[in-house]
Amino acid sequence: MDKIVKTVLNLPVLSATKFPVGLQSKMEDLIRAMKNKSTEVCRIAICGQGGSGKTTLAKAIYHQIHGRFTEKIFIEDIRKVSGIRGDSGLLEQLLSDVLKTMVETGTFEMGRRMIRERLYGKRVLIVLDDAPPLYVSLLWECRHWYGGGSVIIITKTHDLQMISQADSIFQVELMNTDESLELLSWHAFREAKPKEDYLFLAERVVSYCGGLPLALEVIGSYLYERTKREWNRVLLKLKKIPEHIKFDQILKISFDGLCNQMEKDLFLDLCCSFVGKGRAYVTKILNGCGIDADSGIRVLIQRSLIRVNNNKKLGMHPLLRQMGRKIIGEIIDEDMKLAIVRTFLIYGFETSFGSGCFLM
Repeated sequence: MDKIVKTVLNLPVLSATKFPVGLQSKMEDLIRAMKNKSTEVCRIAICGQGGSGKTTLAKAIYHQIHGRFTEKIFIEDIRKVSGIRGDSGLLEQLLSDVLKTMVETGTFEMGRRMIRERLYGKRVLIVLDDAPPLYVSLLWECRHWYGGGSVIIITKTHDLQMISQADSIFQVELMNTDESLELLSWHAFREAKPKEDYLFLAERVVSYCGGLPLALEVIGSYLYERTKREWNRVLLKLKKIPEHIKFDQILKISFDGLCNQMEKDLFLDLCCSFVGKGRAYVTKILNGCGIDADSGIRVLIQRSLIRVNNNKKLGMHPLLRQMGRKIIGEIIDEDMKLAIVRTFLIYGFETSFGSGCFLM
């Protein structure tokens, strides 16, 4: 483990994020925590607020140390895997990815036995992003089967019982003002510092984002190559956002600012049906439906609303997916209201929803 620490502390952060502001120091702290349990199985929980950079930190660690392990795996969007395929779904993916062969467990207990049979005594690195408690418990329990120096990392925002069982708990703190300004600047200006005549505007935007990297990334990407007048419009919107729904509405500014309805519809389609699918496959399907998916996907990537992973599959931050699904829910609710109103009017009735009356 000493060799790993020395190697990692002398390497740049790779592949985890385009602009790794403040990431190196967090990664160094985590590596040192591993060093303290270099001959045992080290269990690490990365905790923090949604959008604070837990997954980015876990990826940075994985990319830097995975070459030192016999078997390794990083599973993202883990709730989607387990939700679609049942309790054995995660185990099948875990074993298939680690052992580089298709594995069918049949049952959850069978999968548990296979973990012991095939990974027993091996030095493994397992990273699970936002794992359900069931699987965290299993991996905690299975730690005695792995070889010394193995590392298990989970990212969590809640579930104190699971977190308390970790050997090391790493709390991802929100960015300070300087880090926030640098991250916003990289996305808005492609430079480490804002342009001098935009500095005051940038500082005001930072003050509304609360040190959350996801908010800074999305807003910064939206403000790229915008005029001062457009920056001021965004500031007016930020100022009007109530504190209790601040984060959702900050993200929604970028969605609302998409150039046309096609781009908005494309984002909503992606967040509901195509996260985790190959970019080429999604483009082919949507182009066949008459949608200019090629240009639309490029715009959404530029806005940091979606990303393309190393395996060429489309990804989206869970909070952005949550925002998209909320928008869809509001659209569906409104369409239902309008349909009911039309029905009532056809038959000569009056209707109202809440305190307002709907007239056609």
